[in-house]
Amino acid sequence: MKTASGDSPTEPLESAVKAIKASCSDNAFTEALTAALPPESLTRGVYSEEALRARFHTVQKLAKRVAMIDETRNSLYQYFLSYLQSLLVFHPQQLKPPAELSPDDLDTFKLLSYASYCIEHGDLELAAKFVNQLRGESRRVAHDWLTEARMTLETKQIVDLLTAYASAVGLGTTQVQ
Repeated sequence: MKTASGDSPTEPLESAVKAIKASCSDNAFTEALTAALPPESLTRGVYSEEALRARFHTVQKLAKRVAMIDETRNSLYQYFLSYLQSLLVFHPQQLKPPAELSPDDLDTFKLLSYASYCIEHGDLELAAKFVNQLRGESRRVAHDWLTEARMTLETKQIVDLLTAYASAVGLGTTQVQ
């Protein structure tokens, strides 16, 4: 899946989708899959997993700074205390996620550590699931990253399905001698 060029972090997928629609105009399966692509991926493109990984480190740092801020408390004093906590308390950068999460595992620092581990090990989907569990100001800080990760995952899943379908159709029409 080609997602970026040297000038732009993303590349619109509209021309590729038009080519697929033109070559498979009478196929309901490919029509359904191409219709399921997020509109933003067609006009703007999607970020690569590498770009999302690089962006996550910035988001992680900001989310840790505002970890104490929930949905209701957002005074300047709370922001200062949260920032101070992020500087003074040591939290591991990456933690391997447990098989099952307990309520103790749902604090911002652990969720971000789990997400960081997943991203570094190539599991963007699980990282997005952990980031989705964030609460308060940390969730708001990570919202744009999470939206981009979801769009990348949705697009990648559809592209993988189209590729597998094209391979299966190609194998079905190949004659063995």
